[in-house]
Amino acid sequence: MNLPEALEGRRRQWALATVLLTLGMAVLDSSATNVALPSIAATLQANPSHAIWVINAFQLAQLVALLPLAALGEIHGYRRVYLGGVVVFALASLACSFADSLAQLAIARLAQGLGSAGILGVNLALIRHIVPRDRLGGTIGMNAMVVAIASTVGPSYAGLVLGFASWPWLFALNVPLCVLSFVVGLRNLPQTARAPRRYDWLEALTTAAGVGLTVMTLVAIGQGLSLAATAALAIAAIAAMLLLLHRMSGYAAPMLPLDLLRTSAFGLTVATSIASFAAQMMALTALPFLFHDGFGFSPELIGLVMVPWPLTLAIAAPIAGRLADRIPASWLCASGLATLTLGLLALGHLPADPAVWDIGWRMALCGVGFGLFQTPNNRALVLSAPASRAGATSGMMSTARLFGQSIGAALVALLLRLLPETGATLAIVVAAGFAACGAIVSLLRMREPVGRP
Repeated sequence: MNLPEALEGRRRQWALATVLLTLGMAVLDSSATNVALPSIAATLQANPSHAIWVINAFQLAQLVALLPLAALGEIHGYRRVYLGGVVVFALASLACSFADSLAQLAIARLAQGLGSAGILGVNLALIRHIVPRDRLGGTIGMNAMVVAIASTVGPSYAGLVLGFASWPWLFALNVPLCVLSFVVGLRNLPQTARAPRRYDWLEALTTAAGVGLTVMTLVAIGQGLSLAATAALAIAAIAAMLLLLHRMSGYAAPMLPLDLLRTSAFGLTVATSIASFAAQMMALTALPFLFHDGFGFSPELIGLVMVPWPLTLAIAAPIAGRLADRIPASWLCASGLATLTLGLLALGHLPADPAVWDIGWRMALCGVGFGLFQTPNNRALVLSAPASRAGATSGMMSTARLFGQSIGAALVALLLRLLPETGATLAIVVAAGFAACGAIVSLLRMREPVGRP
């Protein structure tokens, strides 16, 4: 069957709209939950460090399933994996809204993460079949902007919802959006060519085990598990990764894309993404605790003071997308992350009784910095890999983002546990260190070409 390289007319517009809508919803849900953590912990009578499991369960499921589902999309069709992910995400969101204990909520979030992996794992691969090649660069920039904006709009959105309703509504509101996305996607998403190979379930399980055990080791460190338990997880993670590397040694297109990671452009871009999202997650997880517990802000006020971050990001990201065709991504990303570093350091040194303006300009600086970074970095990641590896590139892009966020969430949990009074502030300063490291790594890509897809 000969399949078109791209969709045309209104079908292309509807297909792109539903992909971006669902992507934004999945990322928004993740970031919005951060602001709700204090309310969730209070309602369910859970320790704040234990409440981090609401984030950890979601991210763990995503990280475990992203690469296997991306490979499943290459073999059985990206459309099928995407629509399945939407259905699972909707049902799990409904379960989250009815959870009445932290354990129930964590299990529902685990299922929600699996659905999100189906959406995010094939997002970029679907886009490459929706738009023509000459529009791919601009669409990648739009995709990156949706991720970045949704990541930072989440706290403000959560503050608005929590001002009028209880936290379960944050999850219940996902359901109608999922229904809309499924209906539109069923009618408009393209059928894609399938790779002529069988799906290796053992490779998928080994990949999931290696990634999952690595993240569980980070979680164990953050949650303060015993040294013996943490060491056991670390040894199991190393063993799983070694088994995975052995099994993939003869594969031309492995699920964990070692063929791509060996190239300096792809590998350094992934490293920059991990560092930047670790910084972002640390800030967006720690700031609500700082504002709520340290300054006594209400959820509505927390949402208000965080508005400048997504607002300035929305302005900076499209500008960065246009500049990326003329300026090397290494310089744009390094400049953005250096700006983010300054903003985070400023947030880490707030006065004892800050005014809204004191917080606002610092948040704005962070938004500008992240906006200058995200679009050029994702564009560089896509252009550093061949089109035949669209599924692996899509899965790795989301894996790098979520792995960085898992590192950030684990470190915040560790600092909140060890330093209940000052942990949130210290976490923001450590986040600045991650952003600075990302800027340095980005500069190592100075020789990468500035091309068009």
